[in-house]
Amino acid sequence: MARRHKTLPAPLRHTVAVGVCAVLLALPVFPQQSGIQSSFLPAVIRTPAIGITPDIADTERIPYLTEVTRENQGTSVFHPNASDILIHQAEEKFRTGSRFYLNSDFDHARSDFDAAIGLMMRASDSPTNRTLFEHTLEEMVDSINRYDLTGMGAAVTDEAPGFDKAPIDDILQMTFPVDPRIKDKVETQLKNTSSVLPLTVNDAVLGYVNYFSGRGHRTIENGLIRAGKYDAMITKIFAEEGIPPELIRLAQAESGFMPRAVSVAAAKGMWQFVKFRGNQYGLMQTPWTDDRLDPEKATRAAAHHLHDLYNEFHDWYLAMAAYNCGPGVIEKAVERTGYADFWELRARKVIPAETANYVPIILAMTIVSKNAPEYGIYDITPERAVEYETLTLDSNVNLGLISDLTETPIPELQQLNPALLRGTAPEGYDLHVPKGMAQDVIAGLATVPAVNRATARLHKVEAGESLSAIATRYKSTSTVIASANRLEKSADLAPGDRLVIPAAYHEAPPKPIRVVAAKSKGKSGRRVASSAISKSAGLKAGRKAPAAGAGLVAKASLKTPAAKPATSIARAKQPVAAIVR
Repeated sequence: MARRHKTLPAPLRHTVAVGVCAVLLALPVFPQQSGIQSSFLPAVIRTPAIGITPDIADTERIPYLTEVTRENQGTSVFHPNASDILIHQAEEKFRTGSRFYLNSDFDHARSDFDAAIGLMMRASDSPTNRTLFEHTLEEMVDSINRYDLTGMGAAVTDEAPGFDKAPIDDILQMTFPVDPRIKDKVETQLKNTSSVLPLTVNDAVLGYVNYFSGRGHRTIENGLIRAGKYDAMITKIFAEEGIPPELIRLAQAESGFMPRAVSVAAAKGMWQFVKFRGNQYGLMQTPWTDDRLDPEKATRAAAHHLHDLYNEFHDWYLAMAAYNCGPGVIEKAVERTGYADFWELRARKVIPAETANYVPIILAMTIVSKNAPEYGIYDITPERAVEYETLTLDSNVNLGLISDLTETPIPELQQLNPALLRGTAPEGYDLHVPKGMAQDVIAGLATVPAVNRATARLHKVEAGESLSAIATRYKSTSTVIASANRLEKSADLAPGDRLVIPAAYHEAPPKPIRVVAAKSKGKSGRRVASSAISKSAGLKAGRKAPAAGAGLVAKASLKTPAAKPATSIARAKQPVAAIVR
């Protein structure tokens, strides 16, 4: 229960607020994690003791303070805290930067954008609504990336894309009270709910239903929205592998449907495979790529793993528990007690506490998601399904060059290729490009010598552009560009011409992955590396997985890929559609 604090007089409250904000604004900006984190656990809405009501400028999206104020209507007079003020200031800087950008004042635009991100980093300590804060930051970064790619400099450095914090750690250690009124409601709902996965109702499940229907409702909303990207793909693979479709909620709990999620125990991807377990299911790593981050490959591997676990335990609840803590842990618990029943093992406390909560979380998510309107979740618009074509590269190719050929921003290409650890795709990599563009990419790459594709760019000439202006934009010289394209320095350029720009994409050394870890909440479970590694123990060998089939994408190829080592997953390859030599 929250404590009531005595309210300061308005003049004194204003003075304190100004002083606190001044101190916070003077604080240094400390290094933050690379990449945007999306927390699984939405922040509790608080009523701070200080209050400033800044002017809120109109914008296309609802400003953060406006939305937070609406959420707190009916409780008490809302007073934004210092972090909320910093977020407001960041939005103002972003808006002024956008105006500078539209006026082609890129220097001032970049300065304001940098200031906006700096303010958002400083605001990360205690925003009133952390989920909304993170969504605002993610949108801001994405918009700045688009501005940067389209107008503020095209020469790109090969930087490793950021990683997302695996969200499930935030809630596994928590339990929630049961609302007596909710039990009858849930039992009535289940009578009218179709589910392949058995749905049990008990206090453990009801506690999480109560949470997700209250202050945790944003978790369900965000999951339903993000699931749109991968729902069709996951449903198709699960149907092929005989997995209950409701187990899609494992991906929501494990990663929030973020392909580049990384846990504190180094489990990665949408389905959170540790390296050892992923390798057993054909998810391999190179200095350039990590198959665990590929949504389709990882989903196929997760389906095979869940299928194996069900074949071992003959129970989906035990299979889910083993997915969380490792089959070896469940095997020992069953052996010790003689009970092959999840709820019995949970009651006897012979499985890790976090695993004991893992299954109820999945069940509660399933119940609330299937009955979303009855829990106040309306008008959800899922994100558009990811659609792409795949081509196999016959040389190293930088994403900047693919961006030029497809007129697609590099961040969007990175989203289509989350398994890439760097901005350059290696030879032999199955590159995803926007649907309908594979043949254009094949034809375009044929115009660039294979040895130059790792660093070259292609520039589409616009009306009035000169060779010198293009050279300045790419930090090159007219002589170099003219030579690469067999032109005279004084040659007239026609709109629509494409020029090869040598060495316009600069390779940077890969950076170590750094993940900001929450403090450990216990001695066992996923927050401790050894606990997550137990997920890699006890795999039953000898199962031959069915072929993946044609999949969801049309496949073209620049080169017949070399034979790969045999793995536990047999992935069917489509015939070569085109070869460029």
